[in-house]
Amino acid sequence: MNVNTIEETSSRSFRFGGPSWLTLSALGLALILAIPVFGIIWSIFQPGEGNWPHLVETVLPQYIQNSLILMLGVGLGVSVLGVGCAWLVVMCRFPGRRLFEWALILPLAVPAYVVAYAYTDVLQASGPLQSMIRDSFDLRFGEYWFPQVRSIEGAIVIFTAVLYPYVYLLARAAFLEQSVCALDAARTLGRSAWGAFRCVALPLA
Repeated sequence: MNVNTIEETSSRSFRFGGPSWLTLSALGLALILAIPVFGIIWSIFQPGEGNWPHLVETVLPQYIQNSLILMLGVGLGVSVLGVGCAWLVVMCRFPGRRLFEWALILPLAVPAYVVAYAYTDVLQASGPLQSMIRDSFDLRFGEYWFPQVRSIEGAIVIFTAVLYPYVYLLARAAFLEQSVCALDAARTLGRSAWGAFRCVALPLA
């Protein structure tokens, strides 16, 4: 290959053509999907009609509080459940461990809103579970305690059950990379099983 061929090949590799129809189609689709976002941004700069002060005085503080509670509750729930399940399937030996190792990922296959609708239909007052309880014990609605499904606590449980596999996968990968020798050394130096997990395994992860 001579110098002219090398220069020609180099010039071809850095030559950019016009946008293809696929690029233009993707750009057009992205713009269409972004219309609601543009609408929200545009409405921010429009003169208000007194709606924002009314929202701030009435519902906005409660919405912010509920969002923070949901964020903290789900964060704590997925951390405990994801890390705990990852530790069990990596460090412990029990029947069915291989099955649980992959079955714990299955919640990723179902969207959160589908799980929420399903659990709400099953657990609400007119659902099959409470109807069976009333029929079995000859009770009426309000004569027995049942957790409120349509609540912030129920939302925390649903989101935790659906989102914990993300933490589980990351924690499992981190625990698989650790050496058992570090845990054995911690146990030899007097650490309990919980102490070795808290002071050695978690920091190394």
